Amino acid sequence: MSLSLRLGVLTPSSNTALEPLTSAIVAGLPGCSAHFSRFRVTEISLQPQALGQFDDSKILAAAELLADAKVDVIGWSGTAAGWLGFDADLRLCERIEERTGIRATTAVLALNELLALRNIRQLALVTPYTGDVQQKIVDNYRNIGVEVVAERHLGICVNHDFALVPPDTLHGLMREVAQARPQAIATYCTNLHAAQLAPAVEAELGLTLLDTVSTTVWGMLRAAGASPAAVQGWGSLYAWQ
Repeated sequence: MSLSLRLGVLTPSSNTALEPLTSAIVAGLPGCSAHFSRFRVTEISLQPQALGQFDDSKILAAAELLADAKVDVIGWSGTAAGWLGFDADLRLCERIEERTGIRATTAVLALNELLALRNIRQLALVTPYTGDVQQKIVDNYRNIGVEVVAERHLGICVNHDFALVPPDTLHGLMREVAQARPQAIATYCTNLHAAQLAPAVEAELGLTLLDTVSTTVWGMLRAAGASPAAVQGWGSLYAWQ
């Protein structure tokens, strides 16, 4: 499959995982490239100063910089809507499209679309977040009919430190939540080195890994009118249409 696509990715400023992972995922797609724009995010918590990091004006300014590169689609590779509420991402995409004229999607909206495509109602959740943030995510999924049947979280609030979690630790947590027999596992944070684990995890556990770096790429390709199935070696979600 031959592509000529520029993917514009909105990135938390302290994230060091999603850029190399996103670039690696699309590296096998001829003519496809990923371009990044950052805005300040350093802390993940429910405190007012942390919630204020996701003010739309800051994200829109970063999106406008991506528009200068004439990208074909803009994807917010972040999971804040998990605790802010999914409507936050719907509004953000509307505003990005109004401001730039470029189609937009997000990690969370794409993940939720994948859940709906396969009628997944029992999900396992692995995150680096604190307990109160995790509970918000669990509650928001319950409100759309998706039960988190098992979860693990690491109690970290410094965004930069999420990327320091060893992949082996994440793999171990996935083994633990798999015991609850969910329909899929989500690694819910775009600053985790988890996307590359999908082939091994899926072969071992027999469950699809829905990593949010990967769901962002899946959503951007779909929004740009390309087939995610062209992505090979990064897990079974890319075959979901």
